Amino acid sequence: MTIESKREPPRFDSAFRAQFAELVRWRRDVRRFRSDPVDPDLIERLLAIASYAPSVGLSQPWRFVLVESPERRQAVREDFSKANKAALAGYAGERQACYARLKLEGLAQAPVHLAVCADETTAQGHGLGRRTMPETIRYSVVAAIQTLWLGARAEGLGLGWVSILDPEAIRSILDLPPEWTFIAYLCLGWPEEEHDDPELERHGWQERMCETSVKPLKR
Repeated sequence: MTIESKREPPRFDSAFRAQFAELVRWRRDVRRFRSDPVDPDLIERLLAIASYAPSVGLSQPWRFVLVESPERRQAVREDFSKANKAALAGYAGERQACYARLKLEGLAQAPVHLAVCADETTAQGHGLGRRTMPETIRYSVVAAIQTLWLGARAEGLGLGWVSILDPEAIRSILDLPPEWTFIAYLCLGWPEEEHDDPELERHGWQERMCETSVKPLKR
């Protein structure tokens, strides 16, 4: 039996911590992309980084689907258009007008499309930690998405999460396995513009809560 040698843990200095805080602040939900291609090797590296995200019972349930078919991409865009019209109809007055002005996806411009799913039946992890809270499988996938998001930002790439979609329609369009739950549809590419404030705040939809207004609940 071979015992691996213990590695020394890294030491993150104040300069790194400050850069990490900047990375988190500059992570944006990008909707405006340049059409320049992204090196496939870079995508592979980012997915490898995402695989280090925490997961319940070390289940690693994330499944990334690279959507390259023009026909499937067009079907996704059509589903977004349908869902977006329904969402617009749910607002009225100035709020509806504001919604109509928002750019809520970059499906036509982003060079990389990724669907992210949770494998609900994975044997990895032997069910540890999810018998009482099975939803933690999906939470683990969201953690991987956030890790991917930060990794992309560090490379200068933008990532946008398109949620105005019918999950069942996307399952059908992508012919996903029945045991996979659709979690997210992501657009990835080089951003057309960069900002340190959210686009929804910049265009008058919602102001971000300031740090001082976020208080822990004490009981």
